[in-house]
Amino acid sequence: MSKLKVGIDIGGTFTDLVFLDEKGNRYYGKTLTTYPDPSNGFLNGLEQCIQKYGFKYEDISSIVHGTTLVINALIERKGVKTALITTKGFRDQLEIGTESRYDLYDLFLEKPEPLVPRFLRYTVTERLLSNGDVLTELDEEEVKTVFEELKNQQVEAVAVCLLHSYKNSVHEKKIREIAAVVAPDMIISISSEVSPEIREYQRTSTTVANVYVKPLVEKYLRRLEKKLQIKGFAGKFHMMLSGGGTCTIDTACQYPIRILESGPVGGAMNAVFYSELSDISNLLVFDMGGTTAKASMVDRGKALVTNEFEVARSHRFAKGSGIPVKVPVIEMIEIGAGGGSIAYVDELGLLKVGPESASSQPGPACYGQGGKNPTVTDADLVLGYLNPDYFLGGEMKLDKEAAIMAIEEKVAKPLGISVVEAAWGIHRMVNENMASAARIHTVEKGKEIANYSMFATGGAGPVHASNVATILDLKEVIFPAGAGVASAFGFLSSPISFDFVRSYHSQLTSIDWNYVMNILNEMESEGETLLLESGIKKDVTEIVRTCEMRYVGQSHEISVPIPNGELNENSLENMKKSFEEKYEELYSESNNSFAIETLNWRVVVKGPEPKISLHYSLAAAEAKISAKGEREVYYGEYNHYHVTPVYRLSDFRNGHVIEGPAIIEDVESTLVVSPGFKVTADPFGNLMIKKKGLKGGIQSDEQLQKDYV
Repeated sequence: MSKLKVGIDIGGTFTDLVFLDEKGNRYYGKTLTTYPDPSNGFLNGLEQCIQKYGFKYEDISSIVHGTTLVINALIERKGVKTALITTKGFRDQLEIGTESRYDLYDLFLEKPEPLVPRFLRYTVTERLLSNGDVLTELDEEEVKTVFEELKNQQVEAVAVCLLHSYKNSVHEKKIREIAAVVAPDMIISISSEVSPEIREYQRTSTTVANVYVKPLVEKYLRRLEKKLQIKGFAGKFHMMLSGGGTCTIDTACQYPIRILESGPVGGAMNAVFYSELSDISNLLVFDMGGTTAKASMVDRGKALVTNEFEVARSHRFAKGSGIPVKVPVIEMIEIGAGGGSIAYVDELGLLKVGPESASSQPGPACYGQGGKNPTVTDADLVLGYLNPDYFLGGEMKLDKEAAIMAIEEKVAKPLGISVVEAAWGIHRMVNENMASAARIHTVEKGKEIANYSMFATGGAGPVHASNVATILDLKEVIFPAGAGVASAFGFLSSPISFDFVRSYHSQLTSIDWNYVMNILNEMESEGETLLLESGIKKDVTEIVRTCEMRYVGQSHEISVPIPNGELNENSLENMKKSFEEKYEELYSESNNSFAIETLNWRVVVKGPEPKISLHYSLAAAEAKISAKGEREVYYGEYNHYHVTPVYRLSDFRNGHVIEGPAIIEDVESTLVVSPGFKVTADPFGNLMIKKKGLKGGIQSDEQLQKDYV
């Protein structure tokens, strides 16, 4: 047996698995996520696939894992008892924040409660100047007294965030040394290591969030690691990072905040892989699972990354209403619209869908596990989009009558409409919500949505993709092979990488280039050392530098690429030009009369892209593909049920073409092809869905031979 690579993604409803062998063959698995311990679903799914496909644990060379454990713990406040130590006079920074209001006119505005209550926030005597010089030495006896009090309070974890420690970490490190003696069992995170950059509130918030979940993550990952070793797994076990790379388990345990969105980013990384594979540079990634839907963008073959993120928002769509964290995250917008999103009629008699989800327990009504509330999955089943006898390839039967009863009781009767009208209303509303969110996301990034093709992934994404594309007036939808477990495959296409940041605030014309080179070299050396520990040599590493810059007087900066190698006064014009080009791309025009300043300098050090050679067939299909059957499916275009051919995805070969309406069933997901679309299969098992009459999108056989043979 050839060596296997495995990607495992734990979502809110399902746990997805992808096995990839050295010949490019892919094997998929999907099982319900287990609560309260999701590691059981991880191990159950792995065992099921090993038994199903005849593998052995010894055959697995690497496992890459993504999970929502961190973000769920923050949202649900299920971390450990945590304290904060900060500079005297800054005890309340977690509540003061930036003093901004996310809604100026809401008199009852609520912000999320800090993860650390006020009685567990302690201050110590010390002070650093903004340049890092020590103004007041640390009072070490006071620190010892604080830790004695923390032991009395039975605190498990402590975040240390002192003023200006991003410039000089001496006092934070000293506090950690004292803790190792006075309170050796306490988990400590210091901001100069977790988030060494300017902006006190965000740095403190990030450090607190990191240590708040650190014991949970370490316990979870070490337990998994041990259980895998007992079963015979001796390969590498890595975690997916929120920024699109992967890291070792040791790094994830030390900085769990970096795996905050490790699950959802897999769909975007799958799209990056497909973008290169099929030479389609701009993709709007539409990833709809059982609990939520996410929209992200691949622009010119690269996923867009931000260094600011919010969790636990008081209002789901209100920016500024959550807890800020400063870590690299692939930019995405989340919509409370998954297959398990619950539909209901509100106090005003209006139909609403989500954000509350039925999750995997008890799940949608049609799961037959005690769920009584109608969900998006129930509506899709009633409309004929899902096959009750072929859900998860027939491993899980759906109860259509239960779905009908739930929709009738909770939606149809209160609104005075039929069950079919209610089901179509649920389906249409969730599509409109997702389309609106996707449109807003692209506009905020200064992009024209018409220039993008939709990339549909997730268990529910392909069911809704063509209708969402119609609302957005997109002409093309891509349905990748294994779309229902696409995030898990995205993990396998991501390189090992590490992100570093240092703050250096200076006008561009006054930069101390020696200082800049020192901090850049320091970050690059640290990254290369970590990669070497992961078995990656320096000569195959890639270094990507960026600098966050802005016009003097602005309060927000933009990320600008800067060249590798030596930087000096001769680099000034190139950096200015790069900033102005990026600024014009985002805001249409720049202003040469304004001075430019730098704030944060970032370095990404990463290993080579994983070599994935997919099994493919260049031979054109000789026979016309045949449907395996047909069923009645409801389409808004017809305003009634329509007898529709049903195909197996596994029957498609390179060059096969069918026209909508059609249903294409895969084990992990179902593709609904609306009227007016045409489907073409490519050599890798992917389907391209286009508006009829349009050309392009699939590479020629000659180009494929050139690229992959």
